[in-house]
Amino acid sequence: MDALDEVDQHRRRFVSAAAIALAAAQFGLTDSAIAEEKTATPAIKPGTNVSFGPLKQIDTEILNIGYVEAGAESDPAVFLLHGWPYDIHSFVDVTPMLVSAGYRVIIPYLRGYGTTRFQSNETVRNGQPSALAVDLVALMDALKIDKPILAGFDWGARTADIVAALWPERCKALVAVSGYLIGNQKAGKVPLPPKAELQWWYQFYLATERGSAGYEKYRRDFTKLIWQLASPQWKFDDATFERSAAAFDNPDHVAIVVHNYRWKLGLTEGEAKYDRLEEQLAAAPVIGVPTITLEGDANGAPHPEAGAYAKKFSGKYSHRLITGGIGHNLPQEAPQAFVQAILDVGVS
Repeated sequence: MDALDEVDQHRRRFVSAAAIALAAAQFGLTDSAIAEEKTATPAIKPGTNVSFGPLKQIDTEILNIGYVEAGAESDPAVFLLHGWPYDIHSFVDVTPMLVSAGYRVIIPYLRGYGTTRFQSNETVRNGQPSALAVDLVALMDALKIDKPILAGFDWGARTADIVAALWPERCKALVAVSGYLIGNQKAGKVPLPPKAELQWWYQFYLATERGSAGYEKYRRDFTKLIWQLASPQWKFDDATFERSAAAFDNPDHVAIVVHNYRWKLGLTEGEAKYDRLEEQLAAAPVIGVPTITLEGDANGAPHPEAGAYAKKFSGKYSHRLITGGIGHNLPQEAPQAFVQAILDVGVS
């Protein structure tokens, strides 16, 4: 480590006991999480920010990707990855805090969302997990970013998990809401107890042609219902929802979402070019990069228990339960806790 790196590390490790106490009280960090923290972020009320700077677009082989970028190009990079049915606005409060802490932040629209478009009308509208992970690596290549921190939730956490598992040389560290989300078609075909299956009602709905047509027709009603079920204590307003819902008007959105869930159940094929990657993922590869996993205490979406995946992380690892009625969209509901995890894992 040279002198400049050492100064930068000390800056990131600066601790303010008062700020940590305030953050803990406001966002319900558990005692064990507080003990692990190395850096403190200023308190912020969720919903303080409502917009980003101008969107950018960049070409990869398959996509023209829409993304937000903030911070200096010379700063260490962190990619923030949204899930379904959410968008880049899940990170609208997270971004300025990370920039203030000295990070370059990149937030892409996943395929099928926002201004991200396929380069060719002939390309399969494929939502399988490995395809989204390849999209992320292609974006990193296009931006000439070699080894960023990856952080996300839902589809975004799964995508980050996959890149960290299959291309660890491209991931400095990982923050994953709901932990290890790598799955495979074989596991997706295994029946679950009825109560667990009930939580996946939308997956079975989208498996039918009626469901596909219903999602197309009632896109906003459908996604708002998912928000309410997945985060039952999150009191988001109509303006907050509409800012994200605009991303679902993407012409490929329904096709990508339907393919994702049908592929998971083995009801549709993926693309042969991803077969080798899916075979690797079917072996449930261990993730070796430094990782912090997070979970909200009021997550109403299907998610694994932390104890079920702790051994899937072989590097420096910790898990944090964020209390106070925090649901599935943790970065938007508890932005400070999410930022804190990124700051801490970044100096691991």
